Amino acid sequence: MQSQTENRIKQTAKRIPLDADEPRTLAELFLKAAEKHPRADALNYKKDSEWQRISSAEIVSRSENIALGLYALGLRKGDRAALLASNCPEWTLTDAGCQFAGIVDAPIYTTLAPNSVAYIIKDSGAQVFFLQDKAAFERIKAILPECETIERLVFFDFTGVEIENALSLTNLEEIGAKLKAENPLLIKNLINAVEPNDVATLIYTSGTTGEPKGVMLSHTNLVSNTLDAGAEHTFSPRDKPLSVLPFSHVFERTGMYLYIYNGMAVYYAESIEKAADNLAEVKPTMFVGVPRIFEKVYAKAKVKAAQASPLKEKIFDWAIDVAKEFALRTERKQPISRLLAVRHSIADKIVFAKLREFFGGNLNFCISGGAALSDDIHLIFTGAGISIVQGYGLTETSPVISTNTLMNTRLGTVGKPIRNVQVRIAEDGEIEVSGANVMLGYYNKPEATREVFTADGWFKTGDIGTLDADGYLKITDRKKELFKTSGGKYIAPSPIEQLIKTSRFVSQVVLVGNNRNFPAALIVPNFEQLASYAKHKNLDLDSPAEFCQSPRIIDLIERQIAEATRSLSQYEKVKKIALLENELTVEGGELTPTLKVKRRVVDEKYADVIEKIYADAEGENRK
Repeated sequence: MQSQTENRIKQTAKRIPLDADEPRTLAELFLKAAEKHPRADALNYKKDSEWQRISSAEIVSRSENIALGLYALGLRKGDRAALLASNCPEWTLTDAGCQFAGIVDAPIYTTLAPNSVAYIIKDSGAQVFFLQDKAAFERIKAILPECETIERLVFFDFTGVEIENALSLTNLEEIGAKLKAENPLLIKNLINAVEPNDVATLIYTSGTTGEPKGVMLSHTNLVSNTLDAGAEHTFSPRDKPLSVLPFSHVFERTGMYLYIYNGMAVYYAESIEKAADNLAEVKPTMFVGVPRIFEKVYAKAKVKAAQASPLKEKIFDWAIDVAKEFALRTERKQPISRLLAVRHSIADKIVFAKLREFFGGNLNFCISGGAALSDDIHLIFTGAGISIVQGYGLTETSPVISTNTLMNTRLGTVGKPIRNVQVRIAEDGEIEVSGANVMLGYYNKPEATREVFTADGWFKTGDIGTLDADGYLKITDRKKELFKTSGGKYIAPSPIEQLIKTSRFVSQVVLVGNNRNFPAALIVPNFEQLASYAKHKNLDLDSPAEFCQSPRIIDLIERQIAEATRSLSQYEKVKKIALLENELTVEGGELTPTLKVKRRVVDEKYADVIEKIYADAEGENRK
């Protein structure tokens, strides 16, 4: 590990040091947070239908016991532990325990296939494997015999577990507490032995374009990003976040460090499925999500209005137009006319208040990341009194590179680079980054590491973008996702997909057309909206298959796409579409755990559909 990262560590060491009062390692972050913000309700979770809480002092005490428990099992600084569990207090405590002991943890998405789990365990060389419960074990047990480095399994929930070399997290904490009583100074020695440039975690990329790579993030990477990204916003102990996104992704992981360091009361959503109920219960003041969450909330509200009556649908559409106009004028610092103010006040009472109520009614703002947020969704929510600020980052940058804020927002951008992070645009348009947040490298992959750094040490993001005169960063597409038509024209699919998704009849879209005559689109329709449309038009259509095969529906969506993309150049316009009956999902393999499309997987899975699109087009041309 050290040989791969030597140059990166030297670079980090040259950077401006943090203030003396600021933490240098993640262990120090937890300790300073507990000292500065002692609270009885630092972590809150649902158990047996009741909200339970864990205090700041308990976080420290239990994390120390986990660290010492791992030490008693024989793990030492630099050893690795894998972690497969959904969001819960035990996840946070285990992560903290690893950081206290200098142990490198490798989080694993709960949705990963068993062979992918095996790859991470073997590549990381994990010696201890933390698991949620027996069900999680049953799902992946077939691959464990090939994971020869694993010595112990530790279960958060030990119910029904009868496995050799397995123990519960409670047992591990008891072992640690006993060692603490025997050797009170050991935990302090373990914490002091951790250096800022030591690797804290290995986060494996989701592998959208190939084999997953273990991103080595140091304590400096994560701590600096927590402090520097947090400095751009006005967080306080009065804030109350609901944690929904998986901790296996660095976006929510760094978010948790930020919540804890700023003394917030953190609430864990019970699950994605119960997040809506938890929002209503918790009434958070802030919410971190990915664009797909906001898209689904809007689509659900739209369908509800459409199903109520044609009049209510028209009122809803009118209110949405008011929200967009109000937000756009506000962001451009243009005056709000008396008429618009009156219209907005009326729309607020009959539509916007209900949208805010979905999020609990107390939201000050939302933060969106992980993928591009459409301008329409941003304007709709902001105009409805739910401010969404969009940021940008990657796993390799811990993750935040830039962010909009409530005070400084520019539509269509991902904001300005955060403090201590520098951004430049290469000659080919690629965004390059330098800062204390940039990873040390890819674990066990020195060649892949060299490929993503420039000769002068800047990280190549793989994204194409521009910086405007005021320093706002705009992302135009992923460099690897650009494709070229057979006519030699380069097309960036993401912006076109965003335009197409403005249609209320479109739920998901993937642009295709590499080395083809023209771009085409695979469309997952919004079947609830189509059902409402069919009822209104007296169409005898019911199942997804019937909708996808109906010439009337295909024509409807083609017209919608043509209208949404009328501003595009001729070579960028979608000429043909295919409607898909099933939604693209994480479980189906088409989406990453943060809901980004795996284009390679989609191309392979729907190869026959894509071939038929272009074969039919050739047949039409021959007629």
